[in-house]
Amino acid sequence: MRISSPLDFARAFRRGSRARGSTLVVVVHENGLDHARLGLSIGKVVWKSAVKRNRVRRIFREAFRLEYAQLPAGHDLVLIAAEKRLEPTLEETRLELVKLARKAQRRLAERRAQEAECGDEGAA
Repeated sequence: MRISSPLDFARAFRRGSRARGSTLVVVVHENGLDHARLGLSIGKVVWKSAVKRNRVRRIFREAFRLEYAQLPAGHDLVLIAAEKRLEPTLEETRLELVKLARKAQRRLAERRAQEAECGDEGAA
């Protein structure tokens, strides 16, 4: 249930929809599967310490695991830490993850609908 391919990350960043919160940024992109997948982007620029980066990764993974049933199926979710040197808690990350994932999915669906409308007008 993880995104491991650099191509999948690139596709999500290029074509996905984003939603930003106080703890994290969620990038959502359709994956064509029947389940959600998780990708993490925790940069060295944000945290120099590997220990702190790994803690943030653990918190993000655990929030994804606990909220999996509430997340949009058939989408890749890439989680990015929103603030430099932020130390997120599991509870706030869980709440924000679900809210932001739904928001980004809604935006993605709206953009797809607009693209479909523009494509139909161009053909007419």
